[in-house]
Amino acid sequence: MVSGESHKISRSGRLRAAVMGANDGIVSTASLLTGVVAAGSSPQSILLAGLAGLVAGSMSMATGEYVSVSSQVDTERVAIAEEQAELEGDYQAEKHELAAIYVHRGLSKELALEVASALMKHDALDAHIRDELGISDTLSARPLQAALFSAGSFTAGALIPLIVAMTYSGIAVIVLAALLALVFLGALAAIVGGAPVMRSIIRISFWSSLAMGLSGITGVMFGHFAG
Repeated sequence: MVSGESHKISRSGRLRAAVMGANDGIVSTASLLTGVVAAGSSPQSILLAGLAGLVAGSMSMATGEYVSVSSQVDTERVAIAEEQAELEGDYQAEKHELAAIYVHRGLSKELALEVASALMKHDALDAHIRDELGISDTLSARPLQAALFSAGSFTAGALIPLIVAMTYSGIAVIVLAALLALVFLGALAAIVGGAPVMRSIIRISFWSSLAMGLSGITGVMFGHFAG
């Protein structure tokens, strides 16, 4: 932004990815460990399951994010190529199309056409990419960066219940540690994003508790039938 003014919404994309990755790491690993512990597994099996869940989860997050964002990049490239072809085919029509966008945003027809002319004179393709297609440097997809960020945030979250399980493999301790981490994560995300803190904490605590509870019940049932 030219003015250097900072808005919370500008951080929403990165915040969403970080919260989703860390939350998934905590919940999935804690749920996995809860189920394994409830089934009466040995400490070695518990540790192995936790490590396997961490590696598999982080790689899954990275792969899914890379594929998803790569598809977005492909779509953007096709749209940009089409826009370039349209500019080369009928420059004036594209200028009036851009002006119509500015009219829709509240400018008069005369001013909108003047703005469109000035922007297209400076960089016609960039003006259409930004204002017609909605693609900017800030929003442009970066597959490898997104994959590494998702894997890193998942791993950071997964390490919390895993380290706790390595120290003390009791279900109550694992669940409590995970919930405390999730409460902190939810509060931090709400504060940074400017959202209601309590609503965020309740939401993340409820669904995470449900996930860990169901995993624990599954582990108990499996341990009972297997025994």
